[in-house]
Amino acid sequence: MTKADIVSEIAKNTGVEKVQVQAIVEAFMESVKDSLIQNNNVYLRGFGSFVVKKRAKKVARNISNTTITIPEHNIPAFKPAKSFAAKVK
Repeated sequence: MTKADIVSEIAKNTGVEKVQVQAIVEAFMESVKDSLIQNNNVYLRGFGSFVVKKRAKKVARNISNTTITIPEHNIPAFKPAKSFAAKVK
């Protein structure tokens, strides 16, 4: 399912015009991104959580077999709610 599919589905179910739904979906996504950029987690009860996870520093090898150090960094992650995950199973 793409973002366009989501917009179409919401517009069909609510009777709101696609242009307005598109703006709302875009605003929601921007809000989530901005929160994660500021290291704030987003909790949506019954759906899941968008969280910032910290990856530890590690040593790795590249294709020419030389060691490189990957610094500690943050990554965004999604953790589904237990009720949501149970329905998917």
